[in-house]
Amino acid sequence: MTVPSFAFVCHVDGLRHHFERDGEHHGRPAYRRTDGQVRCLWAPGLGWHCEIGDGLVTAHPVNGTGDEAEPPATVWRSFKGDRSYLYDLVTPGGG
Repeated sequence: MTVPSFAFVCHVDGLRHHFERDGEHHGRPAYRRTDGQVRCLWAPGLGWHCEIGDGLVTAHPVNGTGDEAEPPATVWRSFKGDRSYLYDLVTPGGG
């Protein structure tokens, strides 16, 4: 069963970014941040990642192959300019 939603929780300040199911991409579930600015999806050669509208990759899982059926509930690293943050991907009921 595919999770309908999840959140990224920032290690530094606990800020949560919520994502909801948004169709499919390359035969796997795709998700969009509820503010509509970031997508979390899987693609060949990239695995699971987050990207903004122009296709710029902004985050990926720290551990794992990135080839799971769903976004892995693990630590993810985001990149924005010269800044980088760690987030936990948590599913409903998972924290």
